[in-house]
Amino acid sequence: PAQQAMAQAIAEALQVKEDLLVEAGTGTGKTLAYLIPAIQSGLKVIISTGTKNLQDQLLHHDVPLLRKALNVPVTIAVLKGRANYFCLHRFELARQEMQFDAKVIAVFNSLKTWSAKTRSGDIAEYSALPENDPFWSQVTSNVDNCLGQECKHYESCFLVNARREALAADIVIVNHYLLLADMALQESGFGELLPTADAYIIDEAHQLPDIASQYFGQAISTAQFVELANDATQFYHAEINENNELRTVCTAVTAACQQVRNMFGNELHRAAWASVKEDKKILTSLQELGNTVAILQQHLVSLAPRSRSLENCHERCELLRSRLQKVIEPAEAGYVHWLEVHRRSVSLHMTPLDVAGPFQEHKARKNGVWIFTSATLTVAKQFQYFTARLGLHSARCLRWDSPFDYQQQMLMFLPKTLPEPNTPAYLPALLHLAKQILRHSQGRAFLLFTSHRALKEAAMALRGELPYPLLVQGDAARDTLLERFRTTANSVLLGTSSFWEGVDVRGEALSCVIIDKLPFAPPDDPVLVARMDEMRQKGQNAFIEYQLPTAVITLTQGAGRLIRDFDDRGVLVICDPRLLTKPYGKTFLKSLPSARITHDMNDVATFFAVDTALAGVGV
Repeated sequence: PAQQAMAQAIAEALQVKEDLLVEAGTGTGKTLAYLIPAIQSGLKVIISTGTKNLQDQLLHHDVPLLRKALNVPVTIAVLKGRANYFCLHRFELARQEMQFDAKVIAVFNSLKTWSAKTRSGDIAEYSALPENDPFWSQVTSNVDNCLGQECKHYESCFLVNARREALAADIVIVNHYLLLADMALQESGFGELLPTADAYIIDEAHQLPDIASQYFGQAISTAQFVELANDATQFYHAEINENNELRTVCTAVTAACQQVRNMFGNELHRAAWASVKEDKKILTSLQELGNTVAILQQHLVSLAPRSRSLENCHERCELLRSRLQKVIEPAEAGYVHWLEVHRRSVSLHMTPLDVAGPFQEHKARKNGVWIFTSATLTVAKQFQYFTARLGLHSARCLRWDSPFDYQQQMLMFLPKTLPEPNTPAYLPALLHLAKQILRHSQGRAFLLFTSHRALKEAAMALRGELPYPLLVQGDAARDTLLERFRTTANSVLLGTSSFWEGVDVRGEALSCVIIDKLPFAPPDDPVLVARMDEMRQKGQNAFIEYQLPTAVITLTQGAGRLIRDFDDRGVLVICDPRLLTKPYGKTFLKSLPSARITHDMNDVATFFAVDTALAGVGV
């Protein structure tokens, strides 16, 4: 019934051109509920999903299923970011520079054969090389190094062809990153990347505000300068190659980037720009990088008329120099400057504290109906937090609970005996408790952590201590770990943020989810600190109006990993005692599924004993 009501509401919104927000609990069938009215509307519709995997599911399964069932001749196209498409120009350049190694030559020959056969050029089709392999950066383009209409392969470009198909299609499937990039960035050589549409349906919409903050700000990374230097060297060698002067300058740029990275030490972290802006060594290293890049720019000025590729490098060099200067200047009102130290690079950011204004401006230019849907848009069943973040104050808001019988399918265990989460005794006590629970569940569990540090400590403590296969985030790609979890009996998987949402494991393989802490953002996160300071200056309660709602939605997502189907049963364990001892704990509990709650380990043992008995009689 909820699925039918949701479909009817979306059909009405498309007809009367009214923005709509829909929260529908897990199991409602949101995908079909928005696809059916979209297909039947006759409108040009852009559907934005949270991940590329969901894009592929819509393209290859859901839309073809409905097109056949409804007997509607709707055309469909999927459009991804340019880094997902094989680039013929970059491939040619990479072949010229390839090492004479048998394995490398075999990869190039295999890619050449595949590129001649593939219709889409989507690198996800090429299974011989993982999508996260660093090699792909050599044979795909980005907004910086794409030559656009100047490229000799423009007419046969896979990205251009994908965009042509999107222009002609009735339904275009994109992801949030591409949607926001199109709203915020002017793609050189292509104009707007997405076609104009009559309606925009945003699935997994709870992710949109945070992604918008990335795209409506500015960012620069030393990795971009290194890539520029590498490209300039490669293009110069392939097209001009008269002396070594440019190579020397490019080498100096790379060295300057390494020097900047060295200034920030070995610890990977995020920090406010204010914490380092008085550090003379860091400022000097950044100035030296800027000076070296200025010298590179001077060389590229004279070379640009002789090579379209080097002209592109010159344009990139100008853009990156100005962006570097912008992110180290004093922050504009409404923005926060911060930095992140990565393993091999440093990135500097200027992030807007409020995205509602810019989002509404870009949304108005699209001039279509907007429909937002997710299982987690509300906090304690209220939409105010989400509508405020995107400025959606005039949208109609509807919600439906999950059709699952949580009273029968799920037990929520909230232990009362654990110490405070900020004490050294907490993690050892939590792991001791987890081992007891895992004995009752016989593995078959996710342990979800709020920090990588806790994950690593837990993995070290549990290795060799459990009689079950232990899978740990970081040991393999996420999809690989999930496949191992599904196919390896009684597995226990340890994960952080990437496993809190977008993960669907049905059946007995996942019968227990243990969450270590309430997922509040780190108190020293620079964007969080700046946003909360600004809210306090405006007289707002930053904790109640921002920090708490964000954590509630994240916890609800994590809890949602457990019950994925009508036959699923399991125990949700939230270890953080603040859920019971702090007044704000009630807000979390109001947002979680209405399952039975217990504080007694014996109830957990009984729940799993009943499950085992049912399995024994084949129920």
